[in-house]
Amino acid sequence: MQHKLKPYFFFFLVLLISTSCYGQFRETTKWKALFAVGLNYPTTDGFVKGTYAQPVNLPTVNIGIQHMLKRQYGVKLDFGFNRFKNDNDAPEFKINYTRINAQFVYDPTDFLKFLPSRLRTVLHAGPGVSFVKPLGNLGDNKQTFLNLNTGLELHYAINEKLSLYTDIAYLYGVTSLDDYNPVISGLGAFNGSVFNLTFGLAVSLSGCQYCD
Repeated sequence: MQHKLKPYFFFFLVLLISTSCYGQFRETTKWKALFAVGLNYPTTDGFVKGTYAQPVNLPTVNIGIQHMLKRQYGVKLDFGFNRFKNDNDAPEFKINYTRINAQFVYDPTDFLKFLPSRLRTVLHAGPGVSFVKPLGNLGDNKQTFLNLNTGLELHYAINEKLSLYTDIAYLYGVTSLDDYNPVISGLGAFNGSVFNLTFGLAVSLSGCQYCD
């Protein structure tokens, strides 16, 4: 009988922990660490003519640290890694796309009274640097250029320290492709924009410590 009660006890314990700070979910902790994985789509205009990547590429990995200066706004420093490869009808290539961005974050949730207390929205935008490195024997076509990152995050609080979140982001490449003659010699070069969709965890590093 005691053994049969263990699953119910475990469920009750998890439920108790997840609701212990229910009334505080609309507060914003000062420091958060963010980790997410997902997929990406690089725009076709970023490649030399006749080449393009497949529409869905894996993996995308984002790691960041966020500091809220006030309840509604703060800053974030984050690193991202994408890999994409050629579509079936394009010449073969694989590309590593990494970037680092300093971003401004804004949380408008307190003005959106219709949202559940566990749900928060976060807008982010800011400049960064992208590093494009083709794999294999295409390494001479690597590039470094500026980017602008903008996106929307949706956070669902599990408890006061842990949230599940998804991020829909757009990385705009502030550059242009070099001239290649013949064009095929630019295989693996990329200077376009990238759409990212990631899912991950946001972990509070300051517990229930708030900014105001």
